Amino acid sequence: MIRRLFAFFRSAVTSSSSAATDDRPASEPARLEDDIQTAAQWISMALQSSGYDADFTPQSMREVERFFDEQTNEGKPIAGGLLSQDYGRRLFALGSYCGEVLRRELGGNWVTDDSDPNGEINVAVKLGNNVTCWPVQRVMKRANSRENSLVHWAISLRA
Repeated sequence: MIRRLFAFFRSAVTSSSSAATDDRPASEPARLEDDIQTAAQWISMALQSSGYDADFTPQSMREVERFFDEQTNEGKPIAGGLLSQDYGRRLFALGSYCGEVLRRELGGNWVTDDSDPNGEINVAVKLGNNVTCWPVQRVMKRANSRENSLVHWAISLRA
């Protein structure tokens, strides 16, 4: 599944960031929480290299919204666009990024289940205000419809 494909994320982030290290033995499987952090960093760098201000600030949610406006049309990735390949991995990474933005702003912890076969979709963040959200699911909804604004969702979680 998706988690098995994150080796390239880890290597890209590790080679690009001296702060990113992975002390796990190669034989130990990746934990979903590690994949979330790796994917969030990777997509942040990818978005920034494409002209989006993805700096983990609350304002950067507008940039993710702009990304979807520019890279999807009627719920589908535009041909040749930044979502036209590795769609599932990129949605997981975008969800990881959005969840991490909220977690950094509001405090809280990721809630994961490495034994869940749909763990990548079901990851949650229990925020410091005791609200639990499912950022990958929300990103999937946003990818399918502009009506599912990430900015409005984030605002509602802060209340």
